[in-house]
Amino acid sequence: MTKGNHTMWKYEHTVETSAAPERIWALYADVNGWDAWDTSIEKIELHGPFEVGTEISMTPTGQDGVRFTIIELKENELFADETDLGDVKLHFIHTLLRIDGGTRVTHRVEITGPAAEQVGPHLGPAITSDLPDAMEALVKLAES
Repeated sequence: MTKGNHTMWKYEHTVETSAAPERIWALYADVNGWDAWDTSIEKIELHGPFEVGTEISMTPTGQDGVRFTIIELKENELFADETDLGDVKLHFIHTLLRIDGGTRVTHRVEITGPAAEQVGPHLGPAITSDLPDAMEALVKLAES
């Protein structure tokens, strides 16, 4: 799959929950509390309001810190962020779809850029391996 002239690596995981989108959105918006449902986070900080253009700094457990920027946001529906690593960009897209009896939650990761073909197959699985567990913890927290 290509995006523009660059190869893309992608991963997507979906779960369904009885919780309303607003409950999950509240957990997304509480960025400083993400470590309550994403155990791969050692430290996280939102630098401003939860809106497009605001930066977030995160230190995954046992790794160097990264900074990323919120690039798209529709309340109770979607937020996306971008990490610019030079030759590759990481996009995390979080989507909430209201369904009968709850919400369908989808987290998608895309790696694009000139080095995506080389970097994607290694970096992609490393950054997405804990995504299903984090999403299960997210919906459990939203349901409680």
